[in-house]
Parts: sequence; C-alpha cells; structure tokens
Amino acid sequence: MNIQDVLVFTTAVSAGSLSEAARRLGMPSMTATRRLAALEATVGVRLMHRTTRSLSLTAEGETFLPYAQALVENTEEALAQFNSGTQKASGLLRVSVPVAFGIQFVAPLVPQLLEAHPSLRISLDLSDALPDLVSSGMDLAIRIARLKDSNLIARKLADNPRVLVASPDYLRKYGTPRTLEELQQHNCLPIANIQQWNFVADGHERHMRLNPRFSATSIEGCHAVSIAGGGIALLANWNVEKDLQSGRLVEVKLEDVAPQTIAIWAVYPTRKLLPAKVSVFISALQEVLDKSTSGNG
Repeated sequence: MNIQDVLVFTTAVSAGSLSEAARRLGMPSMTATRRLAALEATVGVRLMHRTTRSLSLTAEGETFLPYAQALVENTEEALAQFNSGTQKASGLLRVSVPVAFGIQFVAPLVPQLLEAHPSLRISLDLSDALPDLVSSGMDLAIRIARLKDSNLIARKLADNPRVLVASPDYLRKYGTPRTLEELQQHNCLPIANIQQWNFVADGHERHMRLNPRFSATSIEGCHAVSIAGGGIALLANWNVEKDLQSGRLVEVKLEDVAPQTIAIWAVYPTRKLLPAKVSVFISALQEVLDKSTSGNG
C-alpha cells in the first residue's frame, strides 16, 4: 500500500474535495485522482463517491478512514524520528497569524526560513479569528488570547503584556481616566465581539463590561482609530512601542487596576509528533520572541 495514496485519501476527507486536497499537497488534481483510484484498487473497494466539486465516504471508506489516519500519522512519526537530527523542513506549511503580529514578527521570518529550507513552502493566513485547523487544512495557528478548552494542542511562546493607550488630543479633550470606573465613561475601542476588558488588582481579576460605539474585526483598526483621537484602546506593548516613543500615543495608567497579561500561543491539531516544517517554524518564532522580550526587559 502506497503511503502517498493513503495521504491523498485522508487529506481529501478533511479538505472536502480532491481538488483542494491536491492543492494542499502541492500536486496536480489529476495526480490526486489517480492516487485515490490506485488506493481503491489496492484495497479492492470504492472508498469515496466523488464529483468535481465534492465527495462523500462510502460505508467502506468510513471503516477504512481511522486506519488510514493512523497509518499516515505513524509514518510521519517514524520519518521525523530519522530526520530529527537534520530538522530540514519540507512541503507546504499553512499557518494562520493575527494581522498586526504577523506583519511585525512572522513576515520578517519568512525569507530566512525559505532560504534555510529549500523544499519548504509557506502560505500565511493573516486573520485575527482562530480558524478550524482541521477543516481549513492549517498546520498551525499563532494566537494571542486566553484560550478556551478544546481538542487542540497549545504551546505558550511568550507573555503578551498590554497597555491602555490614547492620543494626546483625545486626552486633552476628554480628560485622562484614573480608575476603572472613570475608564468606563470613555470611548473604548475593543475588538468586535469582545464584551469585556480584563484587569487585575492585588492578584484578583476584575472585568469591565464594554458598550462601545466603535469596534473593529482587527486590532489594527482599533490601533488606527486610537491614533486618530477616537478613544482608548487596549493594545500589546510591542504593538504601540514606537507610538509611545514618538508621542503619537500616551499610556493611560489606572490607579486601581492593571491590564491583565495574556499569552502568545502556538496552536495545532492534536498529533503525537509535529512535522519538521511546524517545529522549525515554532522554534524560529520562539527565538524572535525571546529576543524581543529580553530587549524590552
């Protein structure tokens, strides 16, 4: 049984179509079709009902799927054991990162990763929403949040301290809040669908309910509006460092609470051993974040 044929089958199931599976695996659609046909010939049964745009598993396909997935995972694990010394990444790495973070930290990494690993290809999805890693085919997502429990594996890369900021013009016009109660009377600029900001005081969490007149789907929108004088934003230190130095933004320090520190996470589907392309990317990003943290310390 050819493992590449099995890989086409498992990828087609998660992708929802053979054409999408071919794209994820970096092969022509015709090749994927032939590999699936070869697998069906080997096992002696039809595994999928398929059209040009969609597919569905046969009863035999449903039975075969868990064995196929285990076969692919075990093969990847075995290869990784033999290749762990070289750590040469190959294939297509699909990674989702928040927009502002991706531009500042991830995009500058891409050239050196591609140069160090000639067989590696990278597809970067810039989005502040956490995708369904399984259905979207993403190998990895970097997220800055308080993660909810899930079936995904999450590895903490770094802390992500945050500050309240506003433009000097806004503070001159509306005043500077000194307490959490006063902050609630100001124009706050949250990410869309965020219902509260979290703070800490004497080791205890405190929350401020939000009723904003403005919100944005990306933190970059909140950042831009705060610079323009639209209100107070809660942003990461790395995101506003240059603005604070230049005076475009001013830190708003409250007397009774401080913004809660969240973390930067690498999130990936559950599996026993990470492919080299994922572990190489995480290691490179970890190194950048470590340098950034020590530089700010």
